[in-house]
Amino acid sequence: MGIPVFAARHVYAAVNPSAAVDAVREAFVAHARGEWLMPSKVYVPVPPDGDFRAMPARGGEYSVLKWVTSFPRNPERGLPTVSGIALLNDATDGRLLAQLDAGALTALRTGAAAVLAAETLAADDGPAAVIGCGVNGRAVARTFLARGRDVLLWDTDSGRAGRVAEELGARAAGSLADALAADVVATVTPGREVLFAPGSLRRGQHASLMGADGPGKAEIAVEELVRARVIVDEWEQASHNGDISRAVEAGTLQRDDVAELGRILLGEAKGRTADDEITVFDSTGLAVQDLAVAALVYRRYRSDPARFDGVVEVDLV
Repeated sequence: MGIPVFAARHVYAAVNPSAAVDAVREAFVAHARGEWLMPSKVYVPVPPDGDFRAMPARGGEYSVLKWVTSFPRNPERGLPTVSGIALLNDATDGRLLAQLDAGALTALRTGAAAVLAAETLAADDGPAAVIGCGVNGRAVARTFLARGRDVLLWDTDSGRAGRVAEELGARAAGSLADALAADVVATVTPGREVLFAPGSLRRGQHASLMGADGPGKAEIAVEELVRARVIVDEWEQASHNGDISRAVEAGTLQRDDVAELGRILLGEAKGRTADDEITVFDSTGLAVQDLAVAALVYRRYRSDPARFDGVVEVDLV
């Protein structure tokens, strides 16, 4: 039996945004219970342009390794910001089972994580603003819409924001300030510019910070993190490479000040404690999220391969 190679279109066709949210929730919970293993991601920097990342994980019957790039200036060159491959293996005997497009996998689980955090932590189910309309920003917006929220979009390229809004059935924000004022905000930017300046977050607001996923990146001022209830995808990774790393280094945030989303989902930690509390989710992107979505794609392919038009199976021997 050959190894199926899933292009981006196959990944998107196999897993819709709501199914991705369910899979990512499972990953957070399994990781919090210690059932799924995930070493922190390894960065290979290429200053000043971007970096390469190796992201391994093992859970249930499967193991995954995602080798992925992040080159934020690539769109200026007509190239995608994120590209790479993910390899899915059988965790019981090591056999390679599938190869998947890493860009689509990343987009699906990024959208799922941003929305799962908002559904868990936000004070209400009102409209959400998404800042950044690249591939991952589109995925976040698409996931919010699939879960029943109205969406407001903003991008440094106002034309792109308008086109994406029309494509998805969302609205384009009149200004960055309008987008940042929403009750729920997801930032999906290259992380080169602080969006939430000191004193800018409003009482009761929730922000899912998805862009500052590596060293030197930031979407929020350290002073704002101190004002908020801070939740991370994983402390070990976020404290070194996430938005909170600067606050941790400065000593203004300690381990006891920060909760992990998986433990909140398990009921072992508190999320939002009051309607007027500010909540911030710092996402660095976890390999267990990739594993959950990749395994779902593979299982659906094996149960009904006829649904997957154009998948090529490669014989490695």
